[in-house]
Amino acid sequence: MTKKRALGKGLSALLENANTETPTTKNIGIETMSAGSIATIAIERIEANPWNPRSTFEEEALEELKESIKVHGIIQPLTVRKLGRDKYQLISGERRFRASQLAGLKDVPCYIRIANDQTMLEMALVENIQREDLNAIEVGLSYQRLIDECDLTQEKLSQKLGKSRSNITNFLRLLKLPAPIQVGIREGLISMGHARALVSAGDEDVQIDIFKRIITDGLSVREVESLIKGIKNGDTAGSTASTSTKYDFDKQAMNFATKLSEKLNAKVQLSANNKGKGKLVINFDSEDELNAIIEKIGK
Repeated sequence: MTKKRALGKGLSALLENANTETPTTKNIGIETMSAGSIATIAIERIEANPWNPRSTFEEEALEELKESIKVHGIIQPLTVRKLGRDKYQLISGERRFRASQLAGLKDVPCYIRIANDQTMLEMALVENIQREDLNAIEVGLSYQRLIDECDLTQEKLSQKLGKSRSNITNFLRLLKLPAPIQVGIREGLISMGHARALVSAGDEDVQIDIFKRIITDGLSVREVESLIKGIKNGDTAGSTASTSTKYDFDKQAMNFATKLSEKLNAKVQLSANNKGKGKLVINFDSEDELNAIIEKIGK
């Protein structure tokens, strides 16, 4: 039995599959090109991929790519599929496509492939998953779309992507977290390790309280796991209240430090641990500044 090629080996593995390409020839400009070859195609004849999971593109990164394209041209061709008469649709390379438009290019080099709608969706999602700059929520959403729209089980998805079943499950579980935490993951406020720990923290109130503490206290993943373990071993309601109280204390302490800094005209640092112990530091840069602080405290 021939072993099925896994998508996890790269988008090229899927693109080279016989099911996504048939030997046809089409006139492109003055050249006759076959599917699987590279052709130069007018940008106006190419439309974006409606299945692309990435809907936002950083303007600064696009500007940098635009300038690079102006100088060096497009080094890696786009990948497109033939739609109708002189019409094409992107399979991959939307950043290059958009940057080429900004750079004012009239035509771009493209690989021509033949693919149906489901194959297009799989290609777009698989390429998206393989990107290194994706956050954990984007990966989870891509997994979920492959399951829902391509009618796959987690086991089949695991086989297709060449990833472990536990990897698939861990990312999918993140989609069950409350919206504020998912936003925090997207914005890089907490790590994947923090997020995985929060999944097992309990109800939404507990999860959000701990999420706030991770940000305000800079808790490590191990500290979060220890905190969650303590909550599970004790009274959940009391633990939740304790977490909320700690968060309120942090806000009050920060407000106090800010007001004290303004009064003394000096930098003030205040920190406290889970037991309420901590330190208050008043910074000064010279003896004159110290004397001024002492004078103001004495008033």
